[in-house]
Amino acid sequence: MPLSNAQYDTLIRRYEARQLERSRIVRARQQELYQKLPRLAELDGAISSSSVAQAKKLIEGDDGALPRLKRQLNAFISEKERLLADNGYPPDYLSPPYGCPDCKDTGYIGKEKCHCFKQAAIDLVYTQSNIRQILEQENFQNFSYQYYSDSLTNPSTGLTSLETARQAVSLCKEFIQGFDTEFRNLFFYGDTGTGKTYLSNCVAKELLDTGHSVIYFTAPSLFRVFEKNTFGRESPDSGDYQNIFECDLLIIDDLGTELSNAFTSSQLFLCLNERILRRRSTIISTNLAFGQLVDIYSERTFSRISSNYAILKLFGNDIRIQKKLERR
Repeated sequence: MPLSNAQYDTLIRRYEARQLERSRIVRARQQELYQKLPRLAELDGAISSSSVAQAKKLIEGDDGALPRLKRQLNAFISEKERLLADNGYPPDYLSPPYGCPDCKDTGYIGKEKCHCFKQAAIDLVYTQSNIRQILEQENFQNFSYQYYSDSLTNPSTGLTSLETARQAVSLCKEFIQGFDTEFRNLFFYGDTGTGKTYLSNCVAKELLDTGHSVIYFTAPSLFRVFEKNTFGRESPDSGDYQNIFECDLLIIDDLGTELSNAFTSSQLFLCLNERILRRRSTIISTNLAFGQLVDIYSERTFSRISSNYAILKLFGNDIRIQKKLERR
């Protein structure tokens, strides 16, 4: 994802700071263990000495040097692991505690940007770091069915509010499980406070945790980006704009709360159509009914949604109000 030089430098400095912090942690742990377990320091010294000694013999033409070194190192490492285990330490206690084990906090895997770097770029460009705090609370682990009624029924489906919620969770989990192999999109609609945003956040959390790039927008903030790139000084090819079309998952929350006009209608169609062509998944949530969607965004936009999205209506009592009443 394209970044300005200043943005790229900011991210690289963050990764460098992480690497320095990891090194500091390892040194502190090493000093702690050397004081508590002197034998550990002896083993590390023996590993270093053996490596140097066998390397010299290998240079001198001793073909048996490398096999001997491997045997010696295996013996030393096994003793280190036993020593740590006997004293209650995990075997990787002296390994750097990487935030991203895939790239070891370098931001790159070979010459390619790591998934963590791509998401960090998104977080920087769109200042979405606050979404991560929300996801710590709004996720499948904390999802509760207690706020959905088993008596309120949707006449068009015959399902209760509770049954519909279970269906929605199942749909979301199927979406996540098949995310890398099957192109799908989700469209949640219904009254305020029925869990549409919460479910979107649950999906975002799972995909972020598995290294996918996710961008979350409320509808007004999304259209502000479109407006900036259409009427501002930035090129339509700028990274900020293109990320919307390239990220693995785009979440558009509260569609219909923006100031709707011909511009927003055309931009929504462009966004959805482009992501469909690129086979990039999107989740949309809205309080609008289908008739309102057609009136506000045109039939062609509604056609794209109805033919490319799994659509589910959530209904029931306002969960936010129920939670407020519980706290009284």
